[in-house]
Amino acid sequence: MVGFSVVDWAAWAPGLQERTAWEAWARAPWAPRGDEVPALAEVPAMQRRRIERLGRMAIQAACWCDAQGADASAPLVFASRHGDVARSVVLLKSLAADEALSPTSFGLSVHNAIAAFHSIATGGHGNYLAIAGGRGTAEAACVEAAGLLADGATEVRVVCYEAPLPAEYAGFADEAEVPFAWCWRIVPAARDGIRIELDWDAGIATDAGAAALPHALDVHRFLLSGDAELRFGDGDRRWRWRRHA
Repeated sequence: MVGFSVVDWAAWAPGLQERTAWEAWARAPWAPRGDEVPALAEVPAMQRRRIERLGRMAIQAACWCDAQGADASAPLVFASRHGDVARSVVLLKSLAADEALSPTSFGLSVHNAIAAFHSIATGGHGNYLAIAGGRGTAEAACVEAAGLLADGATEVRVVCYEAPLPAEYAGFADEAEVPFAWCWRIVPAARDGIRIELDWDAGIATDAGAAALPHALDVHRFLLSGDAELRFGDGDRRWRWRRHA
């Protein structure tokens, strides 16, 4: 079990940008849809045009958290199940057509490219890492953050983001596919912020969560909703989120 406090958050999805809109959404959630792209005014245009939609969502949420008083030297955990797989599909099609690959596109397709873009664009000096953990990616990210706190970090920002799979991979989808990104500022467990305990055990009974949402977005709904508990199972892995009163 790990415990921590979430002292601030920011999130972006089509039709959901303002905090009040997210808080209302958490009381009556729906699956965000649409082709809207974040403005990402915090990043210079020359850099911004190289960032695909998934990266813009993630970096926008992170930049909004930065602007709300985050420690620029604090570590960041970027977490996504699939990363920018759409860019990888373009590269695979080029290979299949015996075409030359773009070194730039290849470099931007790796899983930590979005984290690197954020670091370059904001001039951040904190260490960052990028992880994937299947449907339990949000849990894996928060466990990683708890480890960084235990190693002495005063706070950690967790950025969790996804986009629908390309049509070529749509048959492998095992949960709702919607675009979203959220960023949490996590600190050691304290009375400030929202105190969370995250536990895992094979014997934990699970619930369905919000079926219309991908699990990682349901985790953000849990944070905002005021619910006391969220339980989740993915094969043999069982997780339980608890909120302290």
